[in-house]
Amino acid sequence: MKKAGFALLGLGLLLPNVAGAQAINAQEGFYIGAGGGAAWFIGSNPNAQSWTGWSVGGKAGYDFVGPRLELEAGYGQIPTTANIPGTAINGKVGQLTVMANLLYDFMPTSVITPYIGAGAGIAFVDSNSSLGSTQFAYQGMVGVAYNVSEQLRFAVEARYLGTTNPNVNVPTIGNVSFPNQNILALVGVSYKFNSPPPPPPPQAPMVAPPSFMVFFDWDRANLSAQALNTIKQAAGAYKAKGNARITATGHTDTSGSEAYNMALSLRRANAVKDALVREGVPATAIAVVGRGEQGLLVQTGPNVREPQNRRVEIVIQ
Repeated sequence: MKKAGFALLGLGLLLPNVAGAQAINAQEGFYIGAGGGAAWFIGSNPNAQSWTGWSVGGKAGYDFVGPRLELEAGYGQIPTTANIPGTAINGKVGQLTVMANLLYDFMPTSVITPYIGAGAGIAFVDSNSSLGSTQFAYQGMVGVAYNVSEQLRFAVEARYLGTTNPNVNVPTIGNVSFPNQNILALVGVSYKFNSPPPPPPPQAPMVAPPSFMVFFDWDRANLSAQALNTIKQAAGAYKAKGNARITATGHTDTSGSEAYNMALSLRRANAVKDALVREGVPATAIAVVGRGEQGLLVQTGPNVREPQNRRVEIVIQ
């Protein structure tokens, strides 16, 4: 039976070599778990024989992503040929353990995570009464975990569990102590309560490029004093921006023919371009577009003289 425990330990040491490049987003958090498996006494006892028993338990702990601290409780029984009248040892020896464990996960962000650990605590072992002998308990474990996700984990584990020697009152002999050393082969599952991921940072609001609007009299392309002041502001914004491009887009109202208005919109855009150049903007940085009656600022019917539609829009990008 000892060979089975050591074979599982060896398997735990070999499995990390087959871990792939897959990874999980390991996070700190509290976890709970449960498991169970087979248990064997180790060491020689000329007065009794034992064979495979069982062990089950539960745990709660905190994962620091690498180190883990947990509190564990377990109960198990191992069959034995010992049968001591008037005691709780009657074909089996049971024990209840409460342990504090410190473990360390190697490659905690990997899907396959080997780990080691050690613990200490208290054991209540069958003796004169059920679980009647209180002993100091200690253990060491090695295992391999399979991380299904950031929260769900399955594990296989080999464990050594020992206690100080319990005592039992044997008729005609008196008080006798016996060794209590165990090897366990366990499987388990645990679930971690991860903190929810932080919300993504808000997207930066779309910033509209700086724009300016120059208005014209009906059927005219000359610039008023107010228009020249607006163009001066646009030139200042261009210089403050540094490396930029300017688009001057001319428009008209719906009075007149479409062909005439298209040409008029271009004259207006070029007039604005010339004024920008006089204000120190390179001509190569300015694109001129004429849209005629398209893109009305105020929607009107045909042949309407609308001052808001007679304009050039200056956009700095």
